[in-house]
Amino acid sequence: MTGGRIRAVAEGYKPCAAMVATQCIFAAMTLWVKAAFAGGMSPLVFVVYRQAVATLVLAPIALISNRSMLKEMRLELKGFFLVFMAALFGATVNQNLCYQGLHLGTSSLATTMTNLIPAITFAMALAVGQEIVNIKEVSSIAKVLGTAVCVGGAITIAFFKGPKLLNLSLNDSYMLIHESSSNWVMGALFLIGSSSCWSLWLILQAPICRSYMDPLTLSAWTCFLSTLQSVAVAFVLLPDRSAWRIHSIFELSCYIFAGVFGSGVVFYLQSWCISVRGPLYSAMFTPLCTVVTTALSAIVLHEELHIGSLLGAVAVVAGLYVVLWGKAEDARKGRDLDQSKDSTNRATRSDAQLDIEDTLAAPLLADAADRATGVPFQLYGLCFLLQVDA
Repeated sequence: MTGGRIRAVAEGYKPCAAMVATQCIFAAMTLWVKAAFAGGMSPLVFVVYRQAVATLVLAPIALISNRSMLKEMRLELKGFFLVFMAALFGATVNQNLCYQGLHLGTSSLATTMTNLIPAITFAMALAVGQEIVNIKEVSSIAKVLGTAVCVGGAITIAFFKGPKLLNLSLNDSYMLIHESSSNWVMGALFLIGSSSCWSLWLILQAPICRSYMDPLTLSAWTCFLSTLQSVAVAFVLLPDRSAWRIHSIFELSCYIFAGVFGSGVVFYLQSWCISVRGPLYSAMFTPLCTVVTTALSAIVLHEELHIGSLLGAVAVVAGLYVVLWGKAEDARKGRDLDQSKDSTNRATRSDAQLDIEDTLAAPLLADAADRATGVPFQLYGLCFLLQVDA
């Protein structure tokens, strides 16, 4: 009995453990990549190698998992176009902007900007009609307000670093606003662009999933197409061919870790967790990566923390949770509406069943009704039940 309870408790904590592991993998990968960039690794080349490793990991798994449905893994012209565009914005442009921003900025800056994704996605979905705002509903006001707070926090991080948080000098204490360097601003703008591309990728999932449902095969196709796109981008923007050489075991291990764990393992953990607890539960853990990365980057990479960046990060995370709360309220209202419809359908079905039973119990009345209407009452009740079930 005790063992069964322990197993039940452990099963309940599995999604939480999976998401904590996911965010720790993201934090470790961010710190690892930042250290490799400091050692001379090119962000453009890193994206190519990461996508290539991810393709080598995901493609065999997709083929083995869907070996009985190989014909369905092929893409038609429309499906290929949608997946190509998703790979372009969701992987190629997104990752190139992200790692350029990481290269110019800091690890904590990169992980903080990922918290903008729900707010930017809401704004894009509103623009294309996938979201509706009703100013009379608290959930809509929360989503709009949370988006505004996120954007304000991102602007604060980008343009107002502020004085150092640790080892604050007397002169710095009188200066509430410190202008950010050009590299910092460019890095922040690159990271905002990366989050916007990822949000666009999320918007594209609606038409893609209608044409191509298997997520594992879709991810393999996305990584493969992104590898080809990233090679083309790197050859155009990176004339130095020596940058393609792998200079150390540390750099090679960075490529392998990012491809295997950053793409393969994380994809599996997130997909499983979303299938069990839903996307909102998964998104709630995103700030954990920011906290872990900020703490470890100060210890391991000796990155400096600034008051303006900290205040902006707090605003971004606060805005994230406000947006998620609004989405959770919308989901709850949707479930309540579905439950009320189900209750109404069950009540209607029960009334129809009672009518059939009354008819069977009083055949003389049924015969009279049949003669009066010309329609057998039992057949009408049966057809009504079939319509309700449909």
